[in-house]
Amino acid sequence: MTISLTQQQSLVRTGRAADTAVRTWLWLVAALVFAMVVVGGATRLTDSGLSITEWQPILGAIPPLNEADWLSAFDKYKATPEYAIINAGMALSDFKMIYWWEWSHRLLGRLIGVTFAVPFLGFWLAGLLRPGLAPKLLGVLALGALQGAIGWYMVMSGLVDRVDVSQYRLALHLLTAFSILALLIWLALDLGPAPERGARTPARGARRFAVLLFALVFVQAGLGALVAGLKAGLTYNTWPLMDGRLVPQGLGTLTPWYLNLFENVTTVQFDHRVVAYALVALALLHVTALARTREDERLVGSAALLAAALLVQMGLGIWTLLSGVVLALGLAHQAGAALVVSAATLHLHEMTRAVSRD
Repeated sequence: MTISLTQQQSLVRTGRAADTAVRTWLWLVAALVFAMVVVGGATRLTDSGLSITEWQPILGAIPPLNEADWLSAFDKYKATPEYAIINAGMALSDFKMIYWWEWSHRLLGRLIGVTFAVPFLGFWLAGLLRPGLAPKLLGVLALGALQGAIGWYMVMSGLVDRVDVSQYRLALHLLTAFSILALLIWLALDLGPAPERGARTPARGARRFAVLLFALVFVQAGLGALVAGLKAGLTYNTWPLMDGRLVPQGLGTLTPWYLNLFENVTTVQFDHRVVAYALVALALLHVTALARTREDERLVGSAALLAAALLVQMGLGIWTLLSGVVLALGLAHQAGAALVVSAATLHLHEMTRAVSRD
C-alpha cells in the first residue's frame, strides 16, 4: 500500500507529538527523582532515617493517625540502638519530627513509582513509544523497584548493633538514585531534536575525556556518600588545610590498608577534597581544549555548564564544611551533586551524539 506525502507528513507530526509527550513525562520523573535526592539528604542530615523501623511498601504509605499509633511507632523506635545510645529520653514531639522526614522520603519514592509506571503503561499500550524504547524504560522501572529494596537494606543496617546506617549501603543507595536520574535524563535527551548536520565533530580523545569526567563525577558522589555516612564532614572544618596540613596525618592508620579508603574519617574526607580539585581542573581543561579546537558550540556550551556546576559545587562543599554542616548548606550541597550529575549526563550525551554523526 502506497502512503501519500500528506499521510507521511501526518505520521511524522504524530511521531513528534508522541516524542514530546514522552520526553516531557521523563523530565517530570527526573525532577521528582531530583527532589527525592534532596529529601533523602534532609533525612540523613536530620538523623531521621531510622525512625521508621518497618518496610511496608503499600500500608506504609499511611502514617500514624492517632495517639495510639504514634506511641506504637515510637515504642518500635525505642528498641533501636540509635534511641538507646543517642536519643534516650527523646520527647514524642521530637520523634514525630524525624518520623515525618523519613515518611516523606518514602512517600516520594512511592509517588515516583506511580508517576513512572502508570504513564509508561499508557504510552506503551497506545503505541506511542519509539521502537526499542520500551525495554529501556522497563529497565529503569526495575532499577527503581530495586532502589526501594536497597533503601530498606540500608535502613536495616542501622537497626541492630549500630546507631546509624552503613556508609557502604548509603553510598549504594545514593549512587543508584543518581544512576536512575542520569538514565531518565539520557532517555529524555534521546527524544529531543536531532543535532544539526555539518557541525564540526569532536575528536575521539575529547569524547573519552567526557566519559572520564562522567565516571569521576560518580566516584566523587560515592565519596560524598562515605563522608556523609561516616559524618566526616563534622571533622576538619578548615580549608584548605586539614589539621594545619595540606596532607593530614592519620591517612593510613587502619589495617588492611584499603579499609582507610572507606572507613577512615580522615582519609575519606581527604579523598573527597582531592577528587573535587581534580574534577574541577579536568573540567576546565576539557572546556578550554574544546574551545581552542573550535568544536561545535553546543559541545563547548555543555562542557562549560559542567565546569561551572563543578565550581559551584566545590564552593558549596567548602562553605558547608566551614559551617560545620549547617542543614541548609548540606541540602544545597546534596542538590548540587544532583545538578552536577545532570550536567555530566547532558555533556556526555551531546558528545556521544556529535561523534555518531556521519
